[in-house]
Amino acid sequence: MEKRKVIYYKDELNDEFSTAKIIPRRIDENYKYEHNIIWDICSYLLQNIISMPIKIGYEKIKFKLKYIGKEKLKPYKKQGYFIYANHTQAFADTFIPSVANYPKRNFLIVNPANVSIKYAKTAIEMLGAIPTPDTKIAMKKFLKIIKEKINKNYSITIYPEAHIWPYYTKIRPFKDVSFKYPVELDVPVFCLTNTYKGYGKNNNKIKIITYIDGPFFVDKSLNKKESQKDLRNKVYNCMVQRSKSSDIEYIKYIKK
Repeated sequence: MEKRKVIYYKDELNDEFSTAKIIPRRIDENYKYEHNIIWDICSYLLQNIISMPIKIGYEKIKFKLKYIGKEKLKPYKKQGYFIYANHTQAFADTFIPSVANYPKRNFLIVNPANVSIKYAKTAIEMLGAIPTPDTKIAMKKFLKIIKEKINKNYSITIYPEAHIWPYYTKIRPFKDVSFKYPVELDVPVFCLTNTYKGYGKNNNKIKIITYIDGPFFVDKSLNKKESQKDLRNKVYNCMVQRSKSSDIEYIKYIKK
């Protein structure tokens, strides 16, 4: 495929290339992480029934997406776990993990900007978005809801790269801070790596092959900080290896 665009970057950890320009709301003690049973039923219907045909149809039509390794999730269908994924699609990333482990409910830890879209924030929350907090009080509520979701045997997806780099074919370095959750809750970790493949006449089309790997477990012989780093390294190294199967660059990234 002919390279359509070149993006120049300075900082792999902090540069953001999402086209959406949204002023994030402040997630403080007034933000509602918990809701009543009626809200939760509506959330389930929207998340796992109403929206699921749209999610599946979009990834098949747009990307001819194929999962490799979904069977690794099946033994843990009655247990909560975390999924770590590379962040290369603004829209599809919100549901690729959810389709992968359906019918288990999947929630996503997101930037506050994702729940700051006027007229859409409630639907986005119902679809599973859990925004990161801005205050200590909100952090307590945030940690509580994460624990509740895991205890209900749901999955939680985290994008440790934090920023969207559309169609990026490598894995950016990421910190181990988000791995404190599986360490504290002592639950399995999986990683999901989206890779890009060319197909069609003259390789002029692109599809996604999504690899699922794991489970990775907390090493209890290590202290918490060491365990976080150990889990991070296992996930990062696995994702780096999987990313090497990409064979096309829709967008070329060049460091300045």
